Amino acid sequence: MANILVVGCGDIGYRVALALHGLGHRVVGVKRRPLPAPAPFPIITADIRQAGGLQLIPVEFDLVLFIVSPGSRQAEAYQALYRSGLNNLLAHVAAAKPRWLMVSSSSVYGQDRGEWVDENSPTRPLSPTAQCLVAAEQRLWAMDDAHCVVRFSGIYGPGRDRLLRRAAQGEAVQQTPPSYTNRIHCDDCVGVLLLAIKKLLAGEPLLPCYLASDNDPAPIWEVMNWIARQYAYPAPAALNLTAEASQNKRCGNAGLAALGYEFLFPTYREGYIGPAAGVTVKKLYKPT
Repeated sequence: MANILVVGCGDIGYRVALALHGLGHRVVGVKRRPLPAPAPFPIITADIRQAGGLQLIPVEFDLVLFIVSPGSRQAEAYQALYRSGLNNLLAHVAAAKPRWLMVSSSSVYGQDRGEWVDENSPTRPLSPTAQCLVAAEQRLWAMDDAHCVVRFSGIYGPGRDRLLRRAAQGEAVQQTPPSYTNRIHCDDCVGVLLLAIKKLLAGEPLLPCYLASDNDPAPIWEVMNWIARQYAYPAPAALNLTAEASQNKRCGNAGLAALGYEFLFPTYREGYIGPAAGVTVKKLYKPT
């Protein structure tokens, strides 16, 4: 069994750590603030942004999962975690030479003409936060090109119902030109990370990065109309814009398919219905 450090025990990080613990691995978690209830494995309260905050974290690990959340969309918050925090941790565990798995985002692709992107597509980070993520990825690979990055698209599921709330309010939606949406259910986030960790611990060769998004990067107009029909929400009003309007990009997941991952929620149709969507969603809107 392996010694695994999980840096960032939020919703997804904690679920991955709990599953690894259940598999018999020796797991240590790191979280900025204490959990409200005890965990069945050690969780150290530490601020990785400060070099002195790592003193309580052991150094002997076989694998590090870096799945942090800045808690803000400000560039400074991203720099503090993905530059200072990452550098502090890399130095702290350097002697043990663990494998690293870092969670990043599909926001590193700035393409916006409806293009397909995958692991081989050039990153074009437009926002300061996406630029921080690209710099962190490159920093990790500079240490060892065997380290791996998983780039999640928009995460949804119970407690992550922003699109459902938009649909409940009958928000106007871009119809033309089509604007594509990319998503992954939080349960699939856990599954993807567990599979990647299994492969890394087994010493199997992986791609430097994987783009983790479901099988259907559908137009937002299609998705919002489907949600409205399922939940008897008001139909969205159509926004018809000029041809120059952003169409976002379409995320391909062939890399994950080659790795052997099978989605629990392959499209939005499975993920936005029933318990998978969150039990409170139907309360968002009551038809008159």
